Amino acid sequence: MATSDLEQMYQEVILEAARDPHGKEHFAPDLRVESSDNASEAGESTVRAQHEYCTPGQSHQFNPTCGDEATIRVEVSESEPHTIERIVWDGQGCSISQASLSIMVDLVDGKSVEEAMKLSQDFHMLMQSRGMGLQDDAVEEQLGDAVVFQGVSKYPMRIKCALLGWEGMKDSVAKALAAQE
Repeated sequence: MATSDLEQMYQEVILEAARDPHGKEHFAPDLRVESSDNASEAGESTVRAQHEYCTPGQSHQFNPTCGDEATIRVEVSESEPHTIERIVWDGQGCSISQASLSIMVDLVDGKSVEEAMKLSQDFHMLMQSRGMGLQDDAVEEQLGDAVVFQGVSKYPMRIKCALLGWEGMKDSVAKALAAQE
């Protein structure tokens, strides 16, 4: 397959994931609306665990360069090995950030925390590849559809868009684990 055909296929996957995002729910306040009359409009929200055997964590991420923002919630099992039992997000932004969040949910939902952190590390390496990819078929296989962001890694200003959700997932997991201690 020619390079231009591959890039077009990658763009189509990103656009499709952005149009039909997985794991997106509407629960976060719209922080673009400034009002101090109501606490929920002022950016405060409450996290409630959906499962009694899980601990929730939440993280809000904002990319000041382009205005993308996302709030990521995870529920992590309390038993070892800790597992991501549920991951959802709310937010708005460009197709790259929205598609990355969607694909991340597909990759980490139901995985152990260790597996999710490894996927995050691998995705970061992909974003540092400057479009060259990882040169490791096994790692690229683990990343699944996330390899479509290889082309994004050529553009430093867009890398933050792709990493937004992954950073939120790591922070949310860390908060959930800290709450268990």
